[in-house]
Amino acid sequence: MSEKIDLSIVRGSSIASELSDEECAILERVVTRRTLKNDEILIEEDQVDNCLYVIVSGALDVCRHSGGDWVSLHVLKTGDLAGELGFIDGQPHSASLRSIGPTEIFILERGQFESLLGSHPRVIYEVMRTILRTVHAILRRMNLQYIELSNYITKQHGRY
Repeated sequence: MSEKIDLSIVRGSSIASELSDEECAILERVVTRRTLKNDEILIEEDQVDNCLYVIVSGALDVCRHSGGDWVSLHVLKTGDLAGELGFIDGQPHSASLRSIGPTEIFILERGQFESLLGSHPRVIYEVMRTILRTVHAILRRMNLQYIELSNYITKQHGRY
């Protein structure tokens, strides 16, 4: 179940870090809130979902099915964004998102977001910039993890 969201929740989120109070009020008009129960699936692996999610409270497990079990890839916590690449490019998700305990999120649906393009392009620009910074940080973290794993496997650099 989705419902409208309070402006203070938008203002306090990472997605609004570059927005003025007036721009947050504009964004607040196009986002909704949802509360997930424990183990509720938000996004299914290989499905297309045109929404960006911001975790207000709780946590989401980024996971995949393997042999009938869930394999956890990463845990997203309060303030983190989820579904950002699917929101941008409309491609199927490579993993599922499953709630860990009760989790509150707010949802920015791409069509609603794009409705602001003509009247509030600066809001679009700032939100997209925040999304790209988030994706860049994820890529940097993954690159560092790859280097560490590669060093571990090849036993290079004398740390293992």
